[in-house]
Amino acid sequence: MGPAAVVWPTGGGQNWGAGRVGCRAGQTGGMRVTGVDGCRDGWAAVEVDVDEGAWSEPGAVESGGRFGPVTVRVAGSLAELLAGTAAGQVVGIDMPLGLLARGWRVADAEARRRLGPRRSSIFAIPPAAVWQQPDYHAALAECRRLTGQGFSIQAWGLRPKLLEAGRYRRQSPQRLYEVHPELSFAGLAGAPLPEPKHRPAGQALRRTLLAAAGLDVPDDPAWRRAAADVLDAAAVAWTASRIAAGQAVTLPDPPQTGEDGLEIAIRY
Repeated sequence: MGPAAVVWPTGGGQNWGAGRVGCRAGQTGGMRVTGVDGCRDGWAAVEVDVDEGAWSEPGAVESGGRFGPVTVRVAGSLAELLAGTAAGQVVGIDMPLGLLARGWRVADAEARRRLGPRRSSIFAIPPAAVWQQPDYHAALAECRRLTGQGFSIQAWGLRPKLLEAGRYRRQSPQRLYEVHPELSFAGLAGAPLPEPKHRPAGQALRRTLLAAAGLDVPDDPAWRRAAADVLDAAAVAWTASRIAAGQAVTLPDPPQTGEDGLEIAIRY
């Protein structure tokens, strides 16, 4: 499936001050960031330009972010999805990045503690060798050998995209960071959200929070089948702008190091 794109105009709005998009004093110019989430057809991306210079103006934090038009793309693979993304660009992705040789990732435990009612959206991610097993039964046995515990079959369902994201990260020209959208939405709202994302009320709340931050993601029929995924990708793009500006929260801080030598951390 080839990438599809639509450009939507964005609106301004008020966002949670502790989770603002910003830049260091005196910086001017702009940056482009991308948020990625898995979807039924592969991967969905939301790309947006951020006016960094706006955040060096007095009162800019209170007036809301300055985002350019939102571009939405869907593609069957990460390589296809991000083929036109500039080298060095910050890309946030809602997929575990980085695996340990033994034990459990601290990032997942810290994220679950912060999310309260939404903690079930964070899976405990087992060590690297578990994901090399041919089926869930073998993976469960390997997980128990390496950690003393099992893991959920729902987490095992991430395997194809988790392995793809890991391969892409190791050769990616972009700067790829793990982001969890429920943490991003909690940052926008000031607390974990009370409604799950697949309910109409939950999607409406998420759309409202994004619009208040300056990211207007209309309920377009072209993306209705992947509506929750596109909203998640937009929240990840919001966090990507915080990463690019050096303002994202990192869990844990400092990050762990994976068996491949790369960092393991979730940002929001």
